Amino acid sequence: MEYSYRYPAYPTQEVAGELERHIDIHRQAYNYTLYEYENVDADDIGSTYRHHSRLPDWKNEFPVFSEVNSKALQPTVTRFYQNLSNLKAQKDNGNKVGKLNWKSPREFQSMTFSQSGFELKNTSGRRATLWLSKIGDIKIRYHREIPAEAAIKEVTVKKETTGEWFVSFGLETDEADLPEKPDVDSLDASNSVGIDLGILNYIHTSDGKTVDWLALEDEYDRLRREQRKLSRKEQGSNNYEKQRREVAKVKRHTKRKVLDYQHKITTWLVHEYEAVFIEDLNVRGMLQGDGNARNKQDAAWRQFITLLEYKADLYGCHVVQVEARGTTKECASCGVETAKPIWVREHSCPSCGFETERDTNAAVNVLQRGFSELGLGWPEDTPVETVTAVDTLVLRLKCRRRIQRGPWGVHRRPSR
Repeated sequence: MEYSYRYPAYPTQEVAGELERHIDIHRQAYNYTLYEYENVDADDIGSTYRHHSRLPDWKNEFPVFSEVNSKALQPTVTRFYQNLSNLKAQKDNGNKVGKLNWKSPREFQSMTFSQSGFELKNTSGRRATLWLSKIGDIKIRYHREIPAEAAIKEVTVKKETTGEWFVSFGLETDEADLPEKPDVDSLDASNSVGIDLGILNYIHTSDGKTVDWLALEDEYDRLRREQRKLSRKEQGSNNYEKQRREVAKVKRHTKRKVLDYQHKITTWLVHEYEAVFIEDLNVRGMLQGDGNARNKQDAAWRQFITLLEYKADLYGCHVVQVEARGTTKECASCGVETAKPIWVREHSCPSCGFETERDTNAAVNVLQRGFSELGLGWPEDTPVETVTAVDTLVLRLKCRRRIQRGPWGVHRRPSR
């Protein structure tokens, strides 16, 4: 299994300048890969492997490429072909796409060391040191230990638009070292849960628990204020650049707050239940629809599902996506579909008389479809009627921040 850990980095001014120089060389390597792809005979290039074999010739022709680590140049070439594959996949899906363009300095702010050229040192405390070939040592805030069974396959260094530096370690763990998932035949309604991604609440579970939406009103008010200040600055001036970073910091804070909230919810779910069933939503289509698009984007449901799936593998939990269509209309007791406008928040079946909250009914339907997806029958001794609005428990997950002192002052980070 592959996953990554991300840490704040605090390079000295000298090392930061060297990092920026190396990243710019990698940007030139990316652009030169694009140039050769468009202008060199296709028999000599056209694949990642063939282009890797051209790197020694690059160094002879352009000595600047010899100034960076060779194991870091290869991922840069691979990055181009990955972008090319993503572009082709979008075109195959019927989307109108253009072509890859040269990267400007602002568009290329990271580099990756693969297999070698890096070493993680001094990991006994909350501070650690990352050594990079031809660059030097970088202090990182080692706020969580890398698992002993995980192997570091690659290291990515990135400079954010706020001017901050981060280091991501690409980790790989053997499947044998991961916790075993419970046997499918042992699953029942007591240790499984269906999740309805809601409107009034962030999620609603089949056993009557709800998680409130994350309040972002203060963040949006601050973002509007900072953007108004930016609009009054002269573009290209020092004051404009300073204010642009303030806007980027507000956006970064909002993004981190949402991610932290999702980390807490997904960790709770994979520890609380042995199986989690969730709707397979067409998030892109929902964002393109009319109304409430910003709230849907803030929910970051696709990111939420991705986090849930990878944590399920880490902690030994089943996560299954089921068809979302009809979960609200269909009665969880008898299966009869009843049309309900969005403002109707109660489910009342005209066929069997079953009544409950609209979101609870949808969550139970997700649970039932999940059992069908795994080839299990719905337990006869688990009456749907026991899940009512009376049993609803509101679960509030707070995003409090712990204050920690970094090398250059006080830094706040969300708690996990």
